[in-house]
Amino acid sequence: MSRHFPFQRLHNFRDIGGYVTDDGRMVRWGRLFRSDSLGKLRGDDWQRFLALGVRTVIDLRYPWEADLWGRVPDAAGFTYHNLSIEHRPYDQGTLDATVEPVRFLADRYAEVALDGVNELRQVLDLIAVDASLPVVFHCATGKDRTGIVAALVLALLGVPEADITADFALTGLATDRFLADWRTNNPGREMRWPGYGQAPAEVMAVFLAELAAAHGSVRAYAVNQLGLDEKLIATLRTQLLTD
Repeated sequence: MSRHFPFQRLHNFRDIGGYVTDDGRMVRWGRLFRSDSLGKLRGDDWQRFLALGVRTVIDLRYPWEADLWGRVPDAAGFTYHNLSIEHRPYDQGTLDATVEPVRFLADRYAEVALDGVNELRQVLDLIAVDASLPVVFHCATGKDRTGIVAALVLALLGVPEADITADFALTGLATDRFLADWRTNNPGREMRWPGYGQAPAEVMAVFLAELAAAHGSVRAYAVNQLGLDEKLIATLRTQLLTD
């Protein structure tokens, strides 16, 4: 199956199925999707999205972002949840060219892991419910906040870190389109930061390594900080993995 979906206005909508876990099972296709902002859905894209049968949309942006840039259109058949996992806003478009992308982004992800425990737990609770699936979760570009959630879910399912970081890096295929959108939305401004829209695998590798170093493992972080119990982790694996 294709991981990427050919939308006209969405640049980074993809299925995170197909990865093989440490016990030889596989993440189911068609159950969990990640995306950039669904507020861009229009016309044929909207019909293509509806055809996926999504039951739950999780918007990881700030409420003001949804108000400013739009949210997924209302429709029967799915529920919408706005769970802002980030609590310290920043604008990558204003960063200086000297800001090193890997260290800067890994530090921002660590802030989300620290500040957003309540929202992250709610996201995982939603994903674990059979009636919620298929689920799509998204932020603005589907890279940073979306990447954190994808990494946590895949780690809890037992997907090897190499595949988790490679999945994160796939966003880099859309970098040019994100830059084009930024220039359209910011006429007269210059993008000074070369890291904008980039998704080097090293960013996610550093974040996961430091999360594990601080808490013992990604699973231990989920248990001790997010409050997941073994039953919920087992439910996630039942819902999202092949037998």
